[in-house]
Amino acid sequence: MNGVRQILHSGSEMRKMAVFFSLFLFLLIPVTARASSGTLLVFAGAASKPPTEEVARTFGQKAKVRVRLTFGGSGFVLSQMKLSRMGDVYFPGSSDFMEKAKREKLVFPETERIIAYLVPAINVQKGNPRNIRSLRDLLKPGLRLAIADPEGVCVGTYAVEVVEKNLKADEKDRFRKNLVTNLESCEKTANIISLKGVDAVLGWRVFQHWDPERIETILLKAGEIPRIGYIPAAVSTFTKNRGLAEHFVRFLEQTEAKEIFRKHGYLMSAGEARNYALPETPLGGEYVLPGSWKRRQK
Repeated sequence: MNGVRQILHSGSEMRKMAVFFSLFLFLLIPVTARASSGTLLVFAGAASKPPTEEVARTFGQKAKVRVRLTFGGSGFVLSQMKLSRMGDVYFPGSSDFMEKAKREKLVFPETERIIAYLVPAINVQKGNPRNIRSLRDLLKPGLRLAIADPEGVCVGTYAVEVVEKNLKADEKDRFRKNLVTNLESCEKTANIISLKGVDAVLGWRVFQHWDPERIETILLKAGEIPRIGYIPAAVSTFTKNRGLAEHFVRFLEQTEAKEIFRKHGYLMSAGEARNYALPETPLGGEYVLPGSWKRRQK
């Protein structure tokens, strides 16, 4: 229960403190470790954590380098990279934050590659004890819901987009009445279901593959999916070893890496992802978060 209480403890000040504390810890790493030609520093959204950890180990063994991974909400790790002015590769969980990184000249746009695809879905406890079968079932009085922080986490941005696209004004109000927290990363959003901290989250379809013993996925209707998401990677403009960074991004595209992602339940082509959406559903892009969902409006 302590783990559940820790996840449920949220708030804008706590999130700000977490970002700066993680940056402080990161800066304690010796400069030689961060800047060494034998070390690669990757700032990654937690949406890809399980396969990325495995891919990094494989790449490190093959290239005989150390791959350091800093995971978190895609927006939060982008802030870390920007404030520290360090990092070799940016690997967010969606195109939204990659577009921001390109706009702020934090990555080299010509190095961007699409690695895997994601679709939003409802995630519930294994066995679906609250009998949640559809998006509007999330409006039932008394349900406990969670989403990721939509300002800093890719899956939270998509959750808001799903709500805004599909629910009427009164339904949005009912949805928000059931929200008990939002989380600082995709990993925490999945974990709160694993720990039975809430009844459901608006998350990624792939969360079920992270913890199949405790998480079950309820697919949205094809017409309810506003966009197909994808996980991009690009070389950071702060890199001290662009060649090695580009080598890692290219490795992410190779068959060996793709098979690791596929093993963890990720969709590896736009065609596969479109099986869950409409033929005309947009791919990637950037969603402008409504002001009512921003923390300063709360």
